[in-house]
Amino acid sequence: MPIEAASDGTDYDHGLELRHETVRAIVIREPGGPEVLEMREVPTPEPARGEVRVRIRATAVNRADLLQRLGRYPAPPGAPPDIPGLEIAGEVDALGDAVTELALGDRVFGLVGGGAYAEHVVVHARTLARVPASLTLADAAAVPEAFVTAWDALIDQANLTAGETVLVHAAGSGVGTAALQVAKAVGAQGLGTARTAEKLERCRELGLGEGILVDDDGTFADDVLARTGHRGADVVLDLVGGPYLPQDLACLAQKGRIIVAGTLGGGQATLNLHLLMRKRASVRGTVLRARPLEEKIATAQALERHLAPLFVRGLLHPVVDSVLQLEQAAEGHRLMQSNRTFGKIVLAV
Repeated sequence: MPIEAASDGTDYDHGLELRHETVRAIVIREPGGPEVLEMREVPTPEPARGEVRVRIRATAVNRADLLQRLGRYPAPPGAPPDIPGLEIAGEVDALGDAVTELALGDRVFGLVGGGAYAEHVVVHARTLARVPASLTLADAAAVPEAFVTAWDALIDQANLTAGETVLVHAAGSGVGTAALQVAKAVGAQGLGTARTAEKLERCRELGLGEGILVDDDGTFADDVLARTGHRGADVVLDLVGGPYLPQDLACLAQKGRIIVAGTLGGGQATLNLHLLMRKRASVRGTVLRARPLEEKIATAQALERHLAPLFVRGLLHPVVDSVLQLEQAAEGHRLMQSNRTFGKIVLAV
């Protein structure tokens, strides 16, 4: 049996095992609106070999949670099918056999396949990273999904380098605000689109060089070309998909890369293949949740080795729109649906 930690995550008795039969969690009662999210008592999870249990102190709301609530994005195998949540920050409070990477009481954060809207979750030990001392756990909860997605898309997938120009759509979103900071940290020039001038103005302190206001017609390519001396963007991080993709290609530089990491505007698009070939461009899709364990471990290593030091140095900062309590998860979903938020909605557990 695993050794468990005291509920406050600070005092441990290695000779005494404390039992907590149930924990609180937000459960999706049935597919539907925010009102289907219910607080329930669920069995306390126990770590298996190579796993740890984390006492979650904070999580955050993501678009994937809204889709899962609607029945459009089922949890991957091994994750709770009815408890949403993709990212956590908290303390290790139980160890499975053969865990050497982490110790009881370690402050950790990372991505999970689901189950983060709860007091406890069990995950593979190597899919977690240690939280820098400079971050509170509430701020740390705003990091994994946004910054790992941004780093994976821009650095690992698009090979963004210093001196290049990157266009970030939905710049005021969690991933958007993270991507602008990552681009600035590596010496790239950031352009961004948003639906409101207020969001673009707030993005300037995150590294936005040129902001482009997208109206209802959804066009932006001419503006991007005008602001890049008609050269275009070397990389486009598209979190909207659908109608944006043809515009992405139109304003892409020669040998440019389009990374599709979201489909908020729809999952279908029509591309001019002649233009794609002439520009020798590439279009690539990416997703984190459904990756195999080995790749999830690699993303945790990127979080600890590459991103965490940048937070310590003050080059990256979590962007938190609001902090709600776990029992206010439905309100968090309504806020995200409103598209009025800037950065992440954190749920304190």
